[in-house]
Amino acid sequence: MSPRTKVIHYENQFFAGIGGEEQANVPPLWIDGPMGPGQLISQIKPQFDVVATVAAGDNYMAEDLSHRSQEVVSLIEQRIASDHELKPDLIVAGPAFNAGRYGMACAAVCQAVQQRLKIPAVTALYPENPAVENYRSQIVIVRSEASVLGMRAAMQDMLNVGRKLMEGELILPDADHTIARGIRHNYFATSNGASRALNMLMRKIAGEAYASEYAMPTFDRVPPAPPIADLTQASIAVVTSGGIVPRGNPDHIESASASRFGAYSLVGLDQISSESHCSVHGGYDTTYANEDPNRVLPIGSLRELESEGKFGHLYETYFATVGNATAVRRAVQFGREIAALLVNAGVQAVILTST
Repeated sequence: MSPRTKVIHYENQFFAGIGGEEQANVPPLWIDGPMGPGQLISQIKPQFDVVATVAAGDNYMAEDLSHRSQEVVSLIEQRIASDHELKPDLIVAGPAFNAGRYGMACAAVCQAVQQRLKIPAVTALYPENPAVENYRSQIVIVRSEASVLGMRAAMQDMLNVGRKLMEGELILPDADHTIARGIRHNYFATSNGASRALNMLMRKIAGEAYASEYAMPTFDRVPPAPPIADLTQASIAVVTSGGIVPRGNPDHIESASASRFGAYSLVGLDQISSESHCSVHGGYDTTYANEDPNRVLPIGSLRELESEGKFGHLYETYFATVGNATAVRRAVQFGREIAALLVNAGVQAVILTST
């Protein structure tokens, strides 16, 4: 590593000082020197020099993440080609905390930079950011807090990890505060597995601190609701994460990393059609869904069952959002809000459809 470590910092339009949501569609821009949080980099590590900031709008990136992360790389390539002094030793993206669109962009840029430019790259995300599950096996992600209150700590960890990446050192999730990538490394232990397991058991029995050598996954467990006693009298609602909304997308639900859901009337509709509804989902090929939205939101079939007396009646409002890259915390929030509305309306059951 040279005494002067050159860094290019990727930020969204907000942190780069371009603007808020009104500038979320801005394409990639090159800005000489550090902007916003990038000014922390040389404060934390004086030998690190931010030669440029590359910024892009959250919506612009989210609409076509694969191609637009390549646009960012192309911009960096063009600038390096015109001035070799700008060639960075490290790319730092974010931190994006729990921001879904920003997190996905940071992770995609890091992946594209590594693959195409062969330059080390690092970002920092809250563990529940949807980008974590999509990119954790491909890039190094520092664990951050959920909000900007953890900015300095996240930046410090990113720079420490960046230095190790440049020098080819091993990244250790616990020691380096990174999210585990599922990569195993062989090493020589001082004792065999049986001895280590027995020592761990004895510490556990004694109430002492211990740590497993294999982190076990944790899953949410939701107890199932009791069955409906009489389906023929039940009010049933339909909720979808498949992005089926009225034409024009009146609530402007995002195609990825949704920040909202919509509630739409079914009054007078025996079925929905390509003329009245469409899918705004960005995570699957919507061709067939747009040809016949009932394939994702089966209103026609439910109306038939309703008329046959198979269940009481269909609740005349359906709820829709997009599950693509939506943060777990946000999805839980949607579920609680929708459930409260349905309980208040006397609905006994919900049919959930996805993609």
